[in-house]
Amino acid sequence: MKKTIGALMVAVSAFALSANAEALEYNPYAGVDYTYTNVSHSGPNFNGGKIFVGSQYNQNFGTEVFFQRTLNDRDHGEKTHFTAYGIDLMGYLPLGCEQKVSLIGTAGIARYNFSTRKAKESHEHDNSWGYRLGAGAEYNVNEKVAVRAIARYVDLGNFEGGDMWEYSLGAKYNF
Repeated sequence: MKKTIGALMVAVSAFALSANAEALEYNPYAGVDYTYTNVSHSGPNFNGGKIFVGSQYNQNFGTEVFFQRTLNDRDHGEKTHFTAYGIDLMGYLPLGCEQKVSLIGTAGIARYNFSTRKAKESHEHDNSWGYRLGAGAEYNVNEKVAVRAIARYVDLGNFEGGDMWEYSLGAKYNF
């Protein structure tokens, strides 16, 4: 797993360094998302929130780091929730003359920590790395504020649930 993270960081660095220095900008932003998560194979569904910070380096490329937390899902006397943190590479395709709308593509990696409490006596923790791919759209309300919607597929590898879908709706503020 460390090799995967290392390879991802090297790829991001190589891309950033190979780009023309004049073409790169630094446009930081921060935001919040409401996220609905559906774990496949009859797993639980979660409602939660995500905070993120990132930077858009030009009109087509950026990176973003995030922290996500869900509310408890109650199923047969069990309470389950998860937290996640990770990094996503963001690709943007501005549309139209005014470029107020952009299509978004994402690829990233995250660490998911699941916690289950069974009938007040036992508490179980499961961890898994998730590989994330997503697509969505963003609308720039003005220079500083944008709203977005993104759907992501998350492959949890050999984790019990296997995979899940995340649907998020949020806003970001450009500094």
